Amino acid sequence: MTRAWARELAGWIAAAAVSLITAATVAASARADLLFRDGDSLIVAMVARSVLSGEKLDWAMSSVLFIPESAGFAALDAALPVGANGLFAVSGALNLLALYGAIRLVAGRSRPGYAPVAWSIIALAAFGALAMTETSPSRDALELASLQLTTTYYSATVVAVILAVGIMRRMLDRRARGVGLVVALGAVALFSTLTNPLFAVWGTVPLMFVLAVTALLDAGRRTRILTAAVTLVGATGLGFLARIPFAAWIANTGAGYAQPELWPESIAYYGGLLADRLSTAPGILASLMTLALVTLAVVRTVRAPDVGSRLVAAVAWIVPLLVVVGAIALGTHAARYLQPVVFAPLLALVAAPRAVTFPVRLRLRRASAAAAVALLLVGGGLSIPRLADAAQQPDPDLACVTDWVDTSGRTGAGQFWTVRLPKLHLDDPSGLVQVDHRLNGYAWLVNRTDFEVGEVSFLVEDSQTVPWDLPVSAVPDRVIDCGRYSILDFGDATLPLGPAHS
Repeated sequence: MTRAWARELAGWIAAAAVSLITAATVAASARADLLFRDGDSLIVAMVARSVLSGEKLDWAMSSVLFIPESAGFAALDAALPVGANGLFAVSGALNLLALYGAIRLVAGRSRPGYAPVAWSIIALAAFGALAMTETSPSRDALELASLQLTTTYYSATVVAVILAVGIMRRMLDRRARGVGLVVALGAVALFSTLTNPLFAVWGTVPLMFVLAVTALLDAGRRTRILTAAVTLVGATGLGFLARIPFAAWIANTGAGYAQPELWPESIAYYGGLLADRLSTAPGILASLMTLALVTLAVVRTVRAPDVGSRLVAAVAWIVPLLVVVGAIALGTHAARYLQPVVFAPLLALVAAPRAVTFPVRLRLRRASAAAAVALLLVGGGLSIPRLADAAQQPDPDLACVTDWVDTSGRTGAGQFWTVRLPKLHLDDPSGLVQVDHRLNGYAWLVNRTDFEVGEVSFLVEDSQTVPWDLPVSAVPDRVIDCGRYSILDFGDATLPLGPAHS
């Protein structure tokens, strides 16, 4: 028992080191824009800060509520004496560590001849390698692994889908007994659907397909398979019902994202993203790695030693296939919806995590394993200052805006892509109101209480700002130059806000 605990602890320590190395490498690249500065990427931090401030909450969210992400970020914010960027950096590493935990559950119990801990670390390292090939600052690039490091792009849903697979594997284990696993699967499906209905698309629908095929092939486990299927579907349905009390916060149910008539455009869009990804050496390497994992998954599905291994191996290639086909069939145009393409194939590595044996003269001894862990720890330790440095990169333009707004004591406005970063870093985020180019309130991923101010006396703009079409004729008294930002100060004059919309 002691040896097993030591092995598990060593696995978590090694996984933490891999997470730090990956997070530091991604944060040191141009992908840092997505981690620390992108308008979409800031929503979780803004919600968490709003909750901690005790202010009235009237948020206009997308179809995603970000409940676990916001709770986790708020806990970190309350516990750690670091700024927003430091919290983003810590969250990135913790998201990867959570991914390891889910993969470790899928890998199954330790038993003679198997090495689930080692293979789980290898799977996380493979995912980290994919993330480290991604260096584009664009949220629309087909660079999907590094999205797991953000607080916004569905990191909790990724972990939840893998957790569901792990729980189902345990349910099919010969020694599995009791209702605990059924309750756990139901809780994961219900809560994940509540916070993000994408769980049904990435998890429930494709997993039901895999379970149905598994039931046909294995009559001996049919009762357990059907129990898993009923639990998954029932809990997902309850999750959708649980969203009803949050209806006032959900500004977009997501139904409008489905446009099946646009499937030809969807093929062209994703095809273009793939072509861009294959135009670079790191992109080609990542694509070959993914293809190798999918091939391994197919082989292990055919050669699986038991039903649990077959289930996991099948998930590793069927889920990505169904998600890609579904995304195209629904006419979607967002790379982030294809994340199962990079995280599901990892499960091929832990479908049947047998220990690797070597000839006597090449047999790895404990000292070799200890040396490998030590090397990872050194790499992880050296990555901490690198990650901290990436999070603390000075932004004088941003500081210019936030200092001016904080000092002014007045309320201004800006458009979505321009205003969100300064808004997050203000002492009082309500000092900047999110508007459209006509100065109507833009109620999207923002606390609608901001619009109660009714009027503003300055505007913030940058290269992403659409030319203003103001409701009244007004000329700024002065323009404050803040590098990539400009502040149009109207002095004592005020500009009325129009009606809010999402």
